[in-house]
Amino acid sequence: MNAVSSAARPAQALNVALLQINPVVGDLAGNARLIVDAARQAYAQGARLAVTPEMALCGYPPEDLLLRPAFVAACGQAVADIAAQLADLPDLHLVLGHPQPAPGAGLRGRSHAVPGLLNAASLIAGGQVLASYAKRELPNYQVFDERRYFISGREAGLGPVVVDVLGWRVGLLVCEDAWFDEPANAALGQGAQALVVLNASPFHTGKWGEREALMGERARRLGVPLVYAHMVGGQDEVVFDGASFAVDAQGAVQARAPSFETATLPLTLQPDGRVQGALAEVPSADAEIWQALVTGVRDYLGKNGFPGAIIGLSGGIDSALVLAIAVDALGADKVRTVMMPSPYTADISWIDARDMADRLGVRHDEIAIAPEFEAFKTSLAPLFVGRAEDTTEENIQARIRGTLLMALSNKTGAIVLTTGNKSEMATGYCTLYGDMAGGFAVIKDLAKTVVYRLARWRNAQAAATGQAEPIPERIITRPPSAELRPDQTDQDSLPEYDVLDAILERYMEQDQSIDEIVAAGFDRADVDKVTRLIKINEYKRRQAPVGIRITYRAFGRDWRYPITSRFRA
Repeated sequence: MNAVSSAARPAQALNVALLQINPVVGDLAGNARLIVDAARQAYAQGARLAVTPEMALCGYPPEDLLLRPAFVAACGQAVADIAAQLADLPDLHLVLGHPQPAPGAGLRGRSHAVPGLLNAASLIAGGQVLASYAKRELPNYQVFDERRYFISGREAGLGPVVVDVLGWRVGLLVCEDAWFDEPANAALGQGAQALVVLNASPFHTGKWGEREALMGERARRLGVPLVYAHMVGGQDEVVFDGASFAVDAQGAVQARAPSFETATLPLTLQPDGRVQGALAEVPSADAEIWQALVTGVRDYLGKNGFPGAIIGLSGGIDSALVLAIAVDALGADKVRTVMMPSPYTADISWIDARDMADRLGVRHDEIAIAPEFEAFKTSLAPLFVGRAEDTTEENIQARIRGTLLMALSNKTGAIVLTTGNKSEMATGYCTLYGDMAGGFAVIKDLAKTVVYRLARWRNAQAAATGQAEPIPERIITRPPSAELRPDQTDQDSLPEYDVLDAILERYMEQDQSIDEIVAAGFDRADVDKVTRLIKINEYKRRQAPVGIRITYRAFGRDWRYPITSRFRA
């Protein structure tokens, strides 16, 4: 499609503000305050078009709250309240993301008799809703489940929406719409001179680059500037990374908000298609993962009202990384650790755990579990006559620790952060009701090789700023072990982690078959073992706490495999 001709260009520049906010799902009053306050501040700084993220009013994803008529009605009232609260600001135009009943839907959701809800972007000015656009492309893959709740604008018989903002013809799009040709082309066909995209696009590594590249190409091809308002913050297992941005009519990024921070991005659209604004730096791959994990922990605890976190600190790499993340997210005063040595715990484990707790300044307690372990064995001895010790006794130790941590959680109100990584969750190298016991799984989506990489990255960041490294070097360099039997290492039961993680990525994230992975050069015995473990441990993962999604495909909303299945390819 050809670029917009000079005759169609607006006469003057337009000051825009992208309101990169961190809403809380269901907190309509609180979210409305965030939006109104941010819009007023932007207006005071000269903005006349303010844009919120997708579904900013109710938070995203609201999931089955959308099936409740009272929730939908309350959202409608909140839209009217926001319009009234901003009515005194001349020429302010707010584009607001919110759910809205489709024409004729009433408030009964997706019954058999009426259409359902729209994922809407409404233009508010002068105390009124002047126009509403309905999202046309509804994602139903990965973490998205939008067809459970919404019908598209296309299904509802609604067309593109291009609104007038102080002489500019602005086309409205919502998230997925901008990834497809038709919605943007339709807006341009209605005379759009700029595109405004509202977004709530969950983070995974490298996602920002995909967004900017695709939006830049769309703007370049259509010959109009494009602004992209994105959500920030954690919501259960997903994290939104912010980094709202704007591209000019040639497709170049000219403005970008910081990642993982609440911010307002001011920018100016020029009549000739140029965009003027500030460009925040893009974090490195490891930095963005770290920021995502910190954001996920901070918001999960903060939004759910937990006063702090408890971590079972073992002297191993996984619990060490979780502790470093938790302290960065919450502060040392809100984190406590507990070391629970068993008869098989090496001296260096409790020494290193104590060392790390001291380095980070957290409260650290030690509870020896040998008495409890012996009590369990004594109680079970009559039932175990003639049977040698095996993983049963190993799991008893883990379950004692889980019980003690949950008792502390019950008594103090602090949440237990589990320390299992993706490699362990995939293969079942974890104990149900033991080390899996807790409320939030911080590194659930980090492969073991990435755990080590992030530990070294965090230490390097500290060293670069003249601070003490938070993770003792010996924790990073010693062979990993669950320490549940004498001289145990992880590789007694699992392939080397670089092999395991590569197989896991190909099988789980890329959907390669066993034969394809073997053809890529991996040993068939390793591939058969890893893929078998993934399949037989689905029942464990269904009972694991939610954790932060970092990759393109995480165990959780992304992964919905049957527990009972005989498919083996």
